[in-house]
Amino acid sequence: MAVRSVLSTRRLTAPQKELLLNSGLSFVDYDAIKITALDFQVPKEIKNAIFSSSNAVDIVFKNNPERVSLTRVFAVGEKTSQKLKKLGQNVIKTVNYSSELVDFLNFSYKNEQFHFFCGTSRRDEIPDGLKNSKNELFEVKTYKTELKPVKIDRKYDGIMFFSPSGVSSFTALNTIGESAVICIGDTTASEAKKHTQNIYIANSTTVESVIAKTVKILHSK
Repeated sequence: MAVRSVLSTRRLTAPQKELLLNSGLSFVDYDAIKITALDFQVPKEIKNAIFSSSNAVDIVFKNNPERVSLTRVFAVGEKTSQKLKKLGQNVIKTVNYSSELVDFLNFSYKNEQFHFFCGTSRRDEIPDGLKNSKNELFEVKTYKTELKPVKIDRKYDGIMFFSPSGVSSFTALNTIGESAVICIGDTTASEAKKHTQNIYIANSTTVESVIAKTVKILHSK
């Protein structure tokens, strides 16, 4: 039986690569997008902070020499939450999707100010969802996402996608064809559905969960 092959549209860490290798799958990984930090200014003390991506966490805490003080933090995505907790932040709520966070904030808080740390390609759920509430939102764009299209010369049994931008980058020069597509979440899957219906969604919004789903799907074929 031929070894199943996987293409990852983001670079994997050594432990993540081991998960694929130990499962008997071959793989190639590359970065389909480029993240570039932006200049931004924020108050030194913030009562309520929202992070919708781990990229924003990295930039705010690693690229900011004067670390901002955050009282309450709300996270979209398990990876985002884990990074914040490792940095000693008081994570009040972790959700998989922005719409869930909007529902929680609108139900739980009134007349509060929130600072939303995000990228230039952020989706509209949080700004639009809080617009009509009694809370005030300040957007802080911390990075921009650039597509890095690469022509892929071979077909893979599975392709792992971790963001809608990753899907856009891959499909700019390639077709998905009959490959199984494994996505980190619903928003990424929505973008992938423009190109294929052969889509599977990870059980949680982590790279490891995407890998686990990929292993399960490809070994079942």
